[in-house]
Amino acid sequence: MSLPGPASAPFGRRQLEVTGIYQLGVYRVLRVADPDCPPPAAGQFAMLAAAERWGGGDAERPFLPRAFSIARIRDGEAHYLLEDVGPGTHRLCELEAGDPIHVTGPLGRGFTGPQEGRRAILAGGGVGIAPLAILQDQLEDEGIETTVLLGFRDASRLPGADLLRGAQIATDDGSSGHHGLITDLLEAELKRDPGAVVYSCGPAGMLEGVRALCEDAGVPSQLALEAGMACGFGACYGCVVPKRGGGYLRVCVDGPVIDGHDLDHVEAHAGAPS
Repeated sequence: MSLPGPASAPFGRRQLEVTGIYQLGVYRVLRVADPDCPPPAAGQFAMLAAAERWGGGDAERPFLPRAFSIARIRDGEAHYLLEDVGPGTHRLCELEAGDPIHVTGPLGRGFTGPQEGRRAILAGGGVGIAPLAILQDQLEDEGIETTVLLGFRDASRLPGADLLRGAQIATDDGSSGHHGLITDLLEAELKRDPGAVVYSCGPAGMLEGVRALCEDAGVPSQLALEAGMACGFGACYGCVVPKRGGGYLRVCVDGPVIDGHDLDHVEAHAGAPS
């Protein structure tokens, strides 16, 4: 089945307005008015930067923009899932309704729909659940039911599960659902019915576990990777990952969604925070 193809980003960055920000445990969902945004493919991302006070140090040297998956498009707003893990994300988490923000995107390549007869398993971890939210929306709009597996480190991150519907939960600390790894849930699902396509985003270790499980089971996987980016357009080669058989893939333009079969392994820098 067909999902929306990748949208082409408008030329240059746009100054938009924050319409709100709300809390999901330690996470925040940033809402940005973006009525002219081309409909993105699930898995595409945008480069975000606060339009004011976007820098650090004595000279307030500007930060690079930060790449975030588009978690949802609703009523002319784009939603982004944030976690305060450094100076750039801290500044974005400070934004309030009415504040200006610079946005470049949608960028990159997104997920493709499952082949006829295959079910969709969405496996996400930590803040990496973001692109699976818009993917669930798009699949269900096409009448495709989804099996959702979400993993979190602890109870403070568990409210992030509200971003998706009907999820099975795993937590590292046993505070909810399965006490253990999300790959335990995925392994059980693939044993029950291997006729699936697995869509995944999360920490690098989780993505490598998903990739290896799917390869062993002969199940196709699509992995949304994360890497530090300076440009988002493929010019700087700062986000490369090695390709199976040799060569490299640029996460920003060859991904962020990459077929699991194209990777020998998921490198430690190529996943979202947990």
